[in-house]
Amino acid sequence: MGYTTLWKRLSARQLNAAIHIFSLVSIFFEGYDQGVMGGVNSAPKYVTEVGIGKPDGTVTDTTHQGGIVSIYYLGAIFGCFAGGWVADRVGRINGLLAGSLFALIGGALQAGAQDSNFMLCARVITGIGTGALTGITPVLVSETSSATGRGGFLGYVFIANYLGISVAYWISFGLAFVDNGYSDVRWRFLLAFQCFPALILAAFIKMLPDSPRYLASVGRNDEARDLLNRIRKDRASQDDIDQEYLEIITIAKGSKLSSPIEFVKILFGKGGKPGFNLGRRAWLCVWLQIMASWTGITAGAVYEGSLHHPEKASQYAPGAVTMLFLFNLGYAATWGTVAFLVPTEIFPSDLRAQGNGFGITGWAIGVGMTTLVNPIMFDVMASRTYFLFAGLNLIWIPIVYLFYPETRNRSLESIDALFSTSSPFYWKMEQAYKLHGDVLAEHNVNRSEVLNGKPESRTEVTTSAEVETV
Repeated sequence: MGYTTLWKRLSARQLNAAIHIFSLVSIFFEGYDQGVMGGVNSAPKYVTEVGIGKPDGTVTDTTHQGGIVSIYYLGAIFGCFAGGWVADRVGRINGLLAGSLFALIGGALQAGAQDSNFMLCARVITGIGTGALTGITPVLVSETSSATGRGGFLGYVFIANYLGISVAYWISFGLAFVDNGYSDVRWRFLLAFQCFPALILAAFIKMLPDSPRYLASVGRNDEARDLLNRIRKDRASQDDIDQEYLEIITIAKGSKLSSPIEFVKILFGKGGKPGFNLGRRAWLCVWLQIMASWTGITAGAVYEGSLHHPEKASQYAPGAVTMLFLFNLGYAATWGTVAFLVPTEIFPSDLRAQGNGFGITGWAIGVGMTTLVNPIMFDVMASRTYFLFAGLNLIWIPIVYLFYPETRNRSLESIDALFSTSSPFYWKMEQAYKLHGDVLAEHNVNRSEVLNGKPESRTEVTTSAEVETV
């Protein structure tokens, strides 16, 4: 038995655990890299090394500082689409392998940076790796989870995001005592540590199988059925497993590979299958992540370490810690998980990894924009910046209520029915789902004939262009 088939020795419980552990490592990397720059920006040696301030650590060029932080997200935009393109063609696991290699190389280059230009290039390379990992990992989790457990499992995996941020903070705190903070180790070790999870992924990710939905999308139905039985048998009845398998292969029959240029067309509502409203799905993903980024989460994660007032620390610490804890708790339980979950659910299997790229693009644009303007906003508005974030959170409430459909407890294949109406409002989508949410009935699939290996009755995929608009 070869290295890439070691997973066949595992029980269903062990296999699911292995998938989630490697997903945790992947998201831990993203979280660590998201939080690490707060500590790096506080290191006087780093400030002078990249030429953004004085030897005492005072930052004088906040625009340059923000540019170094935010250019990482430019790489992430490219990485999410390139990684998704790879994942939809050669598999989710191969896509994660490619992403981990970029992450490993980028992390090493950041730790060895000699000047600003060196750091900028290293940040872009790391961003490419992060974009690929963050784009593909939620897709793998979503495609290997059941409809009832999908949100919970992804929420569990995204605990690693906040664990990564926390580890970055604690390492930064500990290193601040080395040579009273005036040490190259303070920032170089912080950046080098991210190579550890990237190395684990690069070395061991090929031990995992691809998702059943990817296997079905490339015609490997027998492997898809075998894998689905392996990962579901402890959690679902055989009838439920067979139902899911039939939905997967039914939708997979209409799948086809698309070119990268197709995604530009999708954004303008011109690409994809007629009547599937892929353009609307793409913009929902983009704006969901942009809204999540402008809740205020990046303000403390990236710049708190360089903006604090040591002389007032004992006075402000109890209240600040309490408020940060409550804010991060609320964010992690809502925006921090759901914004990454929805994009993995609302695209068809043949576009899911690349489609999730729209969500990661929104994340990169939103976080990149906020990290670029945060130092300027705090310089001009000071603490009033948080009132701006509070106001934006109020604006997001009606937007989410009106335009985002509920995907909970619905199979990935049936979610297409939500978008079979041209209306953007959620109540119209719910009406469409009631009419067209039964995948097998919509495609005239005879369950017993397919499972027994007989030729099944089927029709072409029904879309909103072929049915009366709800």
